[in-house]
Amino acid sequence: MPLIEVQNLCKEYSRRQVLKDINLSVQNGEICVLVGPNGAGKTTLLRILDLLEDPTTGRVLFDGKEIDYFAKDKVTLRRRIAMVFQQTVLFNMNVFDNVAYGLTVRDKNKRSVEEKVKTALELVQLRNFERKKALTLSGGEAQRVALAQALVTEPELLLLDEPTANIDPRNVSIIEEVLSRVNRERKTTMIMATHNMFQAKNVAHRVAMFNEGRIEKIGTFQEVFGALSKSLVDFARLENVFSGFSRITGDGTSLVDVGDGLKIEAAFEEAGNVTVFVSPEDIILSAKPIVSSARNSFEGRIVEITELGNIVKLKIKAGRDFTVQITKRSFVEMNLNLSLKVYLTFKASSVRKI
Repeated sequence: MPLIEVQNLCKEYSRRQVLKDINLSVQNGEICVLVGPNGAGKTTLLRILDLLEDPTTGRVLFDGKEIDYFAKDKVTLRRRIAMVFQQTVLFNMNVFDNVAYGLTVRDKNKRSVEEKVKTALELVQLRNFERKKALTLSGGEAQRVALAQALVTEPELLLLDEPTANIDPRNVSIIEEVLSRVNRERKTTMIMATHNMFQAKNVAHRVAMFNEGRIEKIGTFQEVFGALSKSLVDFARLENVFSGFSRITGDGTSLVDVGDGLKIEAAFEEAGNVTVFVSPEDIILSAKPIVSSARNSFEGRIVEITELGNIVKLKIKAGRDFTVQITKRSFVEMNLNLSLKVYLTFKASSVRKI
């Protein structure tokens, strides 16, 4: 039986339809990932499932029972659900008190609270962070505290709204690992919104593709993204996607000519026309040439800089345009600015065929 079921759901704000006839069924123990651009309706659906908003029309069933959004007392139901937001909101307290908050309001005894908080922090790899001030943590650490805060109450349904947006690759990897482990060991049902289709590939049992308030496609990752068209690439907001002619090198790799004098070496063997993707997080940026075993190294210039909190995205012109993601600290330490000559390096194994 589905844990959560959405039937013919619509949501309007000031006569503007944000969700249009949504039908979605998520089974117990399933991870369902919602993908789509900003404004597609993903966050609105999550807020409705978390009982923070009510639908304009349609029904939502939780564990087989219809949710009454106009009931005065929804506390019991909300305690079976937890949500992690894109923008981390922590109290001006230490990490322990932040994670323990959801337990203390449930009148858990002190020893039980301490044990559960310890387990949650170990799960998100923040052991010995209990006494640290939550507001002094890095963006990635803060998001892991928010995840621990949600998991400590052992919810039946975990909702996640872009939980890894604008944090560094190491923290992204930890969060993905935690979600997979919790789902595997606790059978926690999860619904997560993300722009990153490869994150969907890493964690999802099923993917629902949102666009303009509708679910356009739903199925396994391969069913949804198996044939990757340009519209899907744009839809999923992929960067560093190149198409070209591939030639097998005989060294276990292929050399893909993507035009403008640029050839990318990839750790697969395939001849003919291919489309490849390089994650911005997999590209090493340096102000000087570096000695590396990586098969791809290109010289370029910075043509665009975008600051996203603790993360900076750079567009580099190196024959073709590359997007590179680094921490703000690295950006400052490297004294980077527009038009500066830089060097890009990435491994052949970082080049993925799509």
